[in-house]
Amino acid sequence: MDPLPGSPPSGGAAGEPVRYEVGERIAILTIDRPEQRNAIDAATSGALRSALDRFEADAGALVAILTGSGERAFCAGMDLKAFAAGEGPAIIEGRGGFAGMTHRPRTKPVIAAVNGAALAGGCEIVLACDLAVAAEHAVFGFPEVKRGLFAASGGVLRLPRLIPRAAALELLLTGDVIDARTALGLGLINRVVPAGELLKSTRGLARSIAANAPLAVRETLELAHAVFSLPERELQARNDEAWARIAASEDAREGPRAFAEKRPPRWKGR
Repeated sequence: MDPLPGSPPSGGAAGEPVRYEVGERIAILTIDRPEQRNAIDAATSGALRSALDRFEADAGALVAILTGSGERAFCAGMDLKAFAAGEGPAIIEGRGGFAGMTHRPRTKPVIAAVNGAALAGGCEIVLACDLAVAAEHAVFGFPEVKRGLFAASGGVLRLPRLIPRAAALELLLTGDVIDARTALGLGLINRVVPAGELLKSTRGLARSIAANAPLAVRETLELAHAVFSLPERELQARNDEAWARIAASEDAREGPRAFAEKRPPRWKGR
């Protein structure tokens, strides 16, 4: 992965299964097992969990990009050799769910930069992200049923809420793979770009988010996640509570002031 301009890599020592870099208020988390198509074993699950913890605690990072090393695969899902060796519980059942990612609460946005195949648990990681940009050669699928399994780390539960039900069921029940353009048409991802422009395009999207008021982004993200799990009345109450916090914030005063003074806002994040 090319380094962030103007910022040396931080963390991610050679040999670690997940690399962490930060610059321009954007963290880049790279699953670094290209020879295994970035499949998730116990060590990688723990490393990704730790990287996400670091991102959440990192005051200098407002948005994260999650990607895979190389061009073949974003993530091929669970490492079946590791599963067969008894690593399944460590891969699937630890804090945050599969890969420490699919069921963890977050307060900051994560964008998937899908640099190749996103299959099985890899596709479930994409679903767990907030946005996704894919290279033209990327493919998506849930082949678990072909292995006597099912997409239990969020695939079965999330996919029918994100794309048309009939399309979701076809993917989940056949285990077939779709290309990036089809995924875009279904609304599974946000953008499709040439492979050579993937990180540039994803960084541009991340910068657009990072330029906004951090508190407003956090409240928006929390409410958007809650939409799928809470009844309308409770959602409205949460919405009103969030609005009260935003209305009382320094950023809510700074935004209109900056607009009136025709200058960029200086966000305080509070």
